[in-house]
Amino acid sequence: MSITLQQIAHLVDGTLHGPGDVVITGAATIRDATPGQITLAEGEKALKQLATCQAAAVIVGKLPAPPDLPYIQVDNLHAAFAKVVQHFRPRRERARSGISPAAHISPTAQIAANVTIAAGATIGNDVHIDRDCVIHSGAVIEAGCRIGAGTTIFANVVLYEDTIIGEQCILHAGAVLGAYGFGY
Repeated sequence: MSITLQQIAHLVDGTLHGPGDVVITGAATIRDATPGQITLAEGEKALKQLATCQAAAVIVGKLPAPPDLPYIQVDNLHAAFAKVVQHFRPRRERARSGISPAAHISPTAQIAANVTIAAGATIGNDVHIDRDCVIHSGAVIEAGCRIGAGTTIFANVVLYEDTIIGEQCILHAGAVLGAYGFGY
């Protein structure tokens, strides 16, 4: 899934300095970049690290021009690099499989259309799960929780009672939200 430096500049709405026909095959941090990849540099220290970096090109914000390396200058460095990373590592779409009969779901839970709930997930009383959500195995959603549309909850996440999660959120495996403490 290679792309030229000119195409990347267009993707991130940046200004290209250097040859546009350089082929980029991936994105990585300065420390991990290999030949053919693009990296980002933020701060004077990062510019110095480019001297030993193997990257083919770099994305910079307001920094001065990096030495001996084609670069793309952008207004929002992190947003631009995130777009590039997403190009090379697009989010995988998971097949929707509906609600597993091996999931433990309270009869008072309200579950919208096109929701996937895996075997071993536990959904408590008065939980509201909006459309297009995915709840993975071992997740525990306690009473009164509300989960916004398009949210993905990975394995073994725990939502304590009355926790509210917005739309399009991703909770990674093992996360615990709504736990007691911090004045609650």
